[in-house]
Amino acid sequence: MSKKEIDNRFSKFGTVSFTGITRINDFIGYLEQGKLMGTKCKKCGIHYFPPRADCSHSLDSDMEWFEVQGAGKLLSFSTLTFAPTGFTQDLPYTIAVLDYGDYKVFGRVDKAVAENDLAVGMAMKAVVQQLPNEHITYVFQKA
Repeated sequence: MSKKEIDNRFSKFGTVSFTGITRINDFIGYLEQGKLMGTKCKKCGIHYFPPRADCSHSLDSDMEWFEVQGAGKLLSFSTLTFAPTGFTQDLPYTIAVLDYGDYKVFGRVDKAVAENDLAVGMAMKAVVQQLPNEHITYVFQKA
């Protein structure tokens, strides 16, 4: 990519993207490779998901990427029946938090998983999902 080109890959993230330019645009490149990535501060070791370019603990910008792999434990979930503009066509949908030990991941539960099949403590995994309009995201599925 030349210096004059604008790296707006982040505009492809999610159902509705509110920004096209960020210092973590590589997040989208990884999603396109089928990898869900977070960042880890090289100075203090704190893991971040969603990924960050700067550590809020050490205030350092020396970050490295790590892959979200395997199963996490379902901590909480909620099915939404109301949503902000841009998300209403997806209703209802379920959001959740998975605990991976050193970090937590917030996201949507795959529509293929029924709400009555969810239970706090169950194992779930985050997987990349291609959306219409060349957008890309990730969802949680049963592990």
